[in-house]
Amino acid sequence: MSARQARAAVYLRPPQASDQADFLAAALASRALHRPWVSAPSDAAAFASYLKRSQQPDFAGLLICRRSDDALAGVINVSQIVHGPFRSAYLGYYAFQPLCGQGYMTAGMKLLLRHAFTKLRLHRVEANIQPGNVASLALARRCGFRQEGFSPRYLKVGGRWRDHERWALTIEDWRALR
Repeated sequence: MSARQARAAVYLRPPQASDQADFLAAALASRALHRPWVSAPSDAAAFASYLKRSQQPDFAGLLICRRSDDALAGVINVSQIVHGPFRSAYLGYYAFQPLCGQGYMTAGMKLLLRHAFTKLRLHRVEANIQPGNVASLALARRCGFRQEGFSPRYLKVGGRWRDHERWALTIEDWRALR
C-alpha cells in the first residue's frame, strides 16, 4: 500500500461512549503488544475516565479507524496542549491487534500531524519513547521526528519508572517534509 493509499485508508475521530465495547476488546487483544510500553484503558471505568479526559481543552484523544469497515487500528493522544507563545504538546500512541504492522499507524500519525499543525496551530509536538520500543521509534522516524535527548526514569509505566528517548517535530520540520 502506498503512503497516499494508507492515508486514504484511515481517518481520525474522537472516542465516543459507543466505542467502549470495541475499544476494550481491542485493548484486551493487544495486551501483549502494549506491554511494557503502554497501559491502554482496559475496563469500563478506565474507558470512562479516558472519555472524560478527551473532553478537556488540553487533551485530544483520537482513534485511528480503518475507513473500509471503521475498525479501530490505534489511538493517538495529544496531551498537555499549551497555546500562547509555547504552542506545544506531547503525543502518545499505540496500535491495536490485528491491524498493527499494516501502515495504519503511520497514516494516522501523518493525519494527526496535519491536524496538530493546522487545526490546533501547534508549533511543536514531542513523543517520549522507551528505548526498547522498536516499533514506536520506527514510527517516529518514518514521520520525520528527530531525536533530541534521553531522559532516565522519565515516566512511570506499568508500575516502574522507565527511561525514554525524547523525539520531536516542529511545524518547520513538518512543512519541509511535505
